[in-house]
Amino acid sequence: MRALFYFLLSWPVRLLVRCKIIPDNVDALELGDNKDVFYIVRYQSASDLIALQMACKKLNMPDPLETVQVNGKSMSRCICLEKPSSVIPWITRSSTKAIEQGLALLKEHEANTNKDAKLIPVNLLWGRAPTKQKANVGHVLADEASPSMFRKFWMVLFLGRDTLARFSAAVSFREMVETQGSDKVAARKLIRMARIHFYRQTVAAIGPRLMDRQQKFTALFATPAIKRLIKDEAKSKGKTEAEIKKQALGMMKEIAADYRQTVIRLGERILGWLWNRLYDGIEVKNADRLRTLSEEGHEIIYVPCHRSHMDYLLLTYVIYHQGLVTPRIAAGINLNFWPAGPIFRKAGAFFIRRSFRGNRLYSTIFREYLGLLFSRGYSVKYYTEGGRSRTGRLLQPKTGMLAMTVQSMLKGIDRPLTLVPVYIGYEHVMEVASYHKELKGSSKQKESVFGIVKAIRKLRNYGKGYVTFGEPININEFLNKEVPEWRDSIDPIDPPKPKWLTPAVNVMANQVMTEINKAVALNSVTLTALILLTAENKALTRKELEEQLDFFLGLQRSAPFSKEMYIPEESGKQLVDSVIRLNKVDVCDDKLGQIISLSEQACLEMSYYRNNIVHAYMLPSVVCRLLRTYDKLTTEEIDHKVEQLAQLIKAELYLWQSHDNIIEQTEAILATLQTQGLIKLSKAGYWSINEDCSSAYMLNLMSACISETVQRYTIVLNIIKQAAPISRSSLESDATTLAQRMSKLHNINAPEFIDRKAQAAVVNALREYGYIESDETGCFIATDRLTELNETLEHLIEPDVLQSILHS
Repeated sequence: MRALFYFLLSWPVRLLVRCKIIPDNVDALELGDNKDVFYIVRYQSASDLIALQMACKKLNMPDPLETVQVNGKSMSRCICLEKPSSVIPWITRSSTKAIEQGLALLKEHEANTNKDAKLIPVNLLWGRAPTKQKANVGHVLADEASPSMFRKFWMVLFLGRDTLARFSAAVSFREMVETQGSDKVAARKLIRMARIHFYRQTVAAIGPRLMDRQQKFTALFATPAIKRLIKDEAKSKGKTEAEIKKQALGMMKEIAADYRQTVIRLGERILGWLWNRLYDGIEVKNADRLRTLSEEGHEIIYVPCHRSHMDYLLLTYVIYHQGLVTPRIAAGINLNFWPAGPIFRKAGAFFIRRSFRGNRLYSTIFREYLGLLFSRGYSVKYYTEGGRSRTGRLLQPKTGMLAMTVQSMLKGIDRPLTLVPVYIGYEHVMEVASYHKELKGSSKQKESVFGIVKAIRKLRNYGKGYVTFGEPININEFLNKEVPEWRDSIDPIDPPKPKWLTPAVNVMANQVMTEINKAVALNSVTLTALILLTAENKALTRKELEEQLDFFLGLQRSAPFSKEMYIPEESGKQLVDSVIRLNKVDVCDDKLGQIISLSEQACLEMSYYRNNIVHAYMLPSVVCRLLRTYDKLTTEEIDHKVEQLAQLIKAELYLWQSHDNIIEQTEAILATLQTQGLIKLSKAGYWSINEDCSSAYMLNLMSACISETVQRYTIVLNIIKQAAPISRSSLESDATTLAQRMSKLHNINAPEFIDRKAQAAVVNALREYGYIESDETGCFIATDRLTELNETLEHLIEPDVLQSILHS
């Protein structure tokens, strides 16, 4: 009868239920060939078990509805923690046999030392709407706490297509017996830990209890900081408190999100259709970190780089598909236009003005609103760059949001706040053409509904998107290390701004940018841009391009920039096919084959994509450049010169490597090149290019990746040598002017080459590492260390470019 019941019920359930599975591959469960598997779920519900059966079938895992023989007794493969609530409220529900099943399995493993069954927790969520402080009928229906048979019917009917099956890592019964024992106490502990595990997963997926906008406003007006400020503002401006309160309410309405789960669900379906039309796929790496942090009770703050307006949608979509609640998103006030603004607001966006300066009321309200989100347990997403990068490089971080985050902690938030840096990359950014117009002096186009319609009309295949989650930064641990006494500044009422805040936040901001760059994602367009833009005449034969792509990829696979980065599995041939399909290059066919090249306009656009990843190839490029320009060098000499240049590059491109990492990676690069036969080590201990190797020419393009960087450094050093003592403004201005001259003389078509901010970064790095210092008038002068650096740079720069710099 049981089998017949499940068979009949499975037909409507299979028709109504569409289950999102996390993880979506069996490898993540670490089962190997072991099919002696048991499942543990929250509820003894027929619809849950059938949905689980559907999910297990997709993963090619054992059927949860099967029975297994344990100690001669037939036992269900699935352990259920709770039975459904009774339809009749006053009837107490009976308990399940979970403890007895757990105890029997532990006893079986104690008796049979060769047995090692696995237990897989599976959390099934029907719908992901958070509970509200004032629940309506719809939310009562969706409330999953031990649903009755009647309520479960409606849940399957209305929420079946928004079902989540979260498979956790398998637990070994053998390990449990060895560490916890096999008595009833161990069985109870197993069940208790499963309940806690499911509770944490559920909170991570649906989020904390939801406040509506009016509840948020009430809570904000009740904060001591805003109460005090309203009184102060009324007194100083000669207005009534009611007038100031009305003004404050207007600001709150301008800022606050109006989160609606229905908009998230609808948006997920629309975005699913959109991504299938726009992208060949979305590559996601290190998402397991998010789930671990959520389950451990961390308040997650996503801090991604900002390439495109697509970032808002893509990252939220990815987070949702990882089984986590979508964050509240800090969006620029420029996006609060109809109809996008109201939609974004209901999707969780809260709006922020470009500047708070001179508006104490607004800044206080925004800070308290951010603190309210943190204290209530909402995850948050904001962009530390403050705007989209127009050059493809990371921008200097704006520290305002980070400072307010730390200030929120000073009110005594109990949960740990953790920053999650996120690298977002694309094979096509739809705004790149407008970015170059802006860099040439055109005014930024204001966002509008007409702009959206225009963008939709131009939709086409954009290749792949990439989302890589970097190493989390626990703010509590960061402050314990940087400012051990930070807890002395905690004040639950209205903490003053401590003296250590600004320097600590500056360090934190730089660490965030470093972790973002550390999680770089390589792809067909960025790699092709990096290679072709260094090639003579910006052209290569198809065979040469394929070989170079394989070489550039192979070097990262053997001596990776970081463990966090994403490296494509495709071959050079496949990457060339991809970049041609995306129409990023010009292809010319002749009798000898294809020539791949870049037009003048394409060079401008491709420089953006090159800048997304160029930092990952700085160390290999410096090594190859040294080998090309010096006849022979020892390992120690190469290490020293690489570190000398890496210090400067690190400040500009947010490299993560310390002294030891630089040495380790440099020697790994040398070993890789030696294994490929491109370089050789003499008996006397000198490295040199292996001229007998027919592939030694491969090093040329790799060494050229550093060219423009070396040129800019040489420009600044030459001006210091000729004009010191020189003021900062004059040095940056003269360096920018000379860079513009070099750009025209040597056809350097890169916006960042002539960017004054880039010259300022070089000046800052020279000062930080002691190559220049200030005299008594505040002007810069050279130190003794500058001579050695100048000698290295003059070896690495092309002779014709060096002559142009020296004679300008």
